[in-house]
Amino acid sequence: MTTPSLQDGIDEAGSVINLLWKPGAEPWTPEVVAREYSGWRQEQAAWHESVALLNLSHHMYDMWIEGPDATQALADHGANNFEKFAIGQAKQYVPVTRSGHIVTDGILAREGENKYLLSGIPAAQHWVQYHAEKGGYDVRFVTDPSSAFRPGGGDPKLFRYQIQGPLAAELVERAFGGPLPETKFFHSTAVTLDGRPMRALRHGMAGQVGFEFIGPWEHAAYVHEQFLTAGEPLGLIQIGALAYTSASVESGWIPSPVPGIYTDPDLLEYRKCLPLFGIEGKRPLNGSYFREDIEDYYVSPYELGYGKMISFNHDFLGRDALLKAKDEPLRTKVTLVLDPDDVRTVIGQGEDPGFVLTYARHRVETAVGLVGMTMQTASVDPVGTVLAQTLIDSEHAAPGTEVTVVWGEHPGPGTDPEADLGFPRVRATVQPSPFNEHARTLYRRDR
Repeated sequence: MTTPSLQDGIDEAGSVINLLWKPGAEPWTPEVVAREYSGWRQEQAAWHESVALLNLSHHMYDMWIEGPDATQALADHGANNFEKFAIGQAKQYVPVTRSGHIVTDGILAREGENKYLLSGIPAAQHWVQYHAEKGGYDVRFVTDPSSAFRPGGGDPKLFRYQIQGPLAAELVERAFGGPLPETKFFHSTAVTLDGRPMRALRHGMAGQVGFEFIGPWEHAAYVHEQFLTAGEPLGLIQIGALAYTSASVESGWIPSPVPGIYTDPDLLEYRKCLPLFGIEGKRPLNGSYFREDIEDYYVSPYELGYGKMISFNHDFLGRDALLKAKDEPLRTKVTLVLDPDDVRTVIGQGEDPGFVLTYARHRVETAVGLVGMTMQTASVDPVGTVLAQTLIDSEHAAPGTEVTVVWGEHPGPGTDPEADLGFPRVRATVQPSPFNEHARTLYRRDR
């Protein structure tokens, strides 16, 4: 039996929107990891006040890219600067379509002169592998899907543990018997823990500096236990799937942009190669912002805040479109701080709503009408309310601007996108993105 492709799904549904629009879709949370360990509020507090341990081993898709043409294949299909990319360094990889729309981002680590590891949502990996194989590049690929998609189950090839929070450095010193070598942000260094090799990537999330430790899965249980033991005197708290998803809202990273791949006739062959039951065919759209044209959901890397990562010192797919987009009006990424009283009355129906998480595209309005859409919304207990990463028209992006979020689920095709469906409004105030000042100003200071 032939596995249906993404294009098969589009054709059968009649349109991309018919395929993807799923009112009330359950939000994604990391697989395998428990939803909560000590409670999402305590877990969020840990990376702000003490120290937190996060297990990222299961939800990231890994692809090793190796061969004489590895750098060329990545540079030809990514907007990053590859002239300054040291072995041991990592970058947020930014692949775009011919029209300059984001495919999705990923974390690209250079492991050798001609060897890279691309990790994250698999849309970027699909994009690179397809174009490299079609273009005849001399490069090989080895993939390890996330635990939700790994055929036959089994363990990941790598463990990934993050240690974050004000006491992260102290925990690391306790575990390793001293401080790690001085390392720039988003660079890594080789370390060993009781003879077990791994790499320590200088990382950060939600405004707190920390480390991500990456090594062979055979050492996962031992390393995890050592971190728990070293962290016990410091009040170490493990982070569950719920709290983990909220860190991106504080850090200003938008995890679910719609890949700009669904409409270009030149990408028909690509869509026929993608599986229907992959990320491109099954990541749902929902919320109060509904449009019949999937292109209304496409985003530019500039809108996502990736402008500083884009380098025009080389030719790459989408280069001309990005050069043009620099001078065009684009939406601005902001953080909306939702009114706590409205959160209780609208979302919680008069009570504490508990943990709020949605990737819904909700309408953002002012007196002039529609001005933006939310991209991810989550409770952040240390702030005392719900935050939403949002793309908004630039003239309404000034901090302090008051807007409203239309909270509801448009039924989708068959109902006017502009219909007044009686959805309640939640008052909100525009603030910068990243919301956390440290993440906004200091993360990349020493890159």
